[in-house]
Amino acid sequence: MTELKIGVVGIPGKWSTEKLADAVEAATGFRLVIDMAQVALDLDTGTLLYRNHDLCALDGLIIKKISEIYSPHALDRLELLRMAEARGMRVFSRPEAVLRLIDRLACTVSLRAAGAPMPPTVVTEDAQAALAAVERFGSAVFKPLYSTKARGMCVIEAGQGAEAAIAEFAAANPVMYIQKKLDLSGQDLGMVFLGGNYMCTYARVSQSDSWNTTIHSGGKYAPYEPDPDLIELARKAQAPFGLDFTTVDVALTDAGPIVFEVSAFGGFRGVKEGCGLDAAAALTDHVIARVTS
Repeated sequence: MTELKIGVVGIPGKWSTEKLADAVEAATGFRLVIDMAQVALDLDTGTLLYRNHDLCALDGLIIKKISEIYSPHALDRLELLRMAEARGMRVFSRPEAVLRLIDRLACTVSLRAAGAPMPPTVVTEDAQAALAAVERFGSAVFKPLYSTKARGMCVIEAGQGAEAAIAEFAAANPVMYIQKKLDLSGQDLGMVFLGGNYMCTYARVSQSDSWNTTIHSGGKYAPYEPDPDLIELARKAQAPFGLDFTTVDVALTDAGPIVFEVSAFGGFRGVKEGCGLDAAAALTDHVIARVTS
């Protein structure tokens, strides 16, 4: 037991947030779950207040979740945490690193710049360019720039009806992020890294005829043992972001492995159910080691 005061930024009542708060409390005796909707930044005094706590006076903060739904508003919340960091607070992962992953396009640009293999992708606001991409791909997945667990995504097939489907998607998503739909053989992988070091891999296995394997769409977690080359590919994909805990989403295709994205926060439940490990305890130990070093 230490005397450290480490807060958990997350969604009160949510399993992963409370699991991390439990682990921090078990290790330090201190428990504080922080809902960013109730945080106030006073630039004159330099305080970042949550209820009666000045977050800048804590020994550290762990960001488990910044908001229930990804949106540009989540970026504003991260900017508040950047103020805490500017005052010397240790934040895990650093807000600037997380900022680059909330927006799917920012993540993609960083991955491609690092040479990560990705599905053929087109990003455009032009409906005719989007239609041309669908015709070239044959079948395309349209993804909102801000979403998790495949929420808001849809598949558009080439042919009659494609133009209308594109218009419907564009009405809610003016910047269209379009990827060729690949055969994932009913599963994809979550490759987990702690402090940049490989931890484990779990598979998300489809249990239905859904085009995606997410748990939100009925997929199930399962163990998976990757080969060293696959681990190295995922390690290189997450390295530029400098995250303390993350999951790299990888799929195995006929053309070789591809990277879909690097998670801003990583998945605790996949580590537990797929790998049999306690990610919350491991992350807590990692943070305590950094704060006390």
